[in-house]
Amino acid sequence: MEFTVKEMDGGVAVVRLSGMLNMVAASLLRVVVGSTVAEGHPKIAMDLSEIDFIDSSGLGALIGGLKTTRQAGGDLRIAAPNDQVRLVLQLTNMERVLTAYEDAETAFSNG
Repeated sequence: MEFTVKEMDGGVAVVRLSGMLNMVAASLLRVVVGSTVAEGHPKIAMDLSEIDFIDSSGLGALIGGLKTTRQAGGDLRIAAPNDQVRLVLQLTNMERVLTAYEDAETAFSNG
C-alpha cells in the first residue's frame, strides 16, 4: 500500500491510499492516522478511490482511525470507495459508522 497526506484548508488532512488495504497495510494505516492526528490534524478525509481491495483488517484499521480522530476532537470520513469497499461496508453494517462521501475534498464541507 502507498499513501500520501495533504493538508487542506480548515485543518483537514486528506490521506490518499492506493493498493490493497489488508492485514499487512492495516498497521501502516494506524501509524499514518496516529501521526497525522499527533501533528494537529484530527479531521481526516480518507480517499479510497485507488484502493483495489479491503479486508476485515483494513476495515478494522479504518474503525481504529475513526476512534483515534474522535478522541482528539475530530472525525474520520471516507471518500470515493469502489464497489468492493462499499460491499464490505454493507455486509458488515459499517456504512452507518463510516459514511461514504463523493470525494475527499468535500467530505468535511458540511461540517
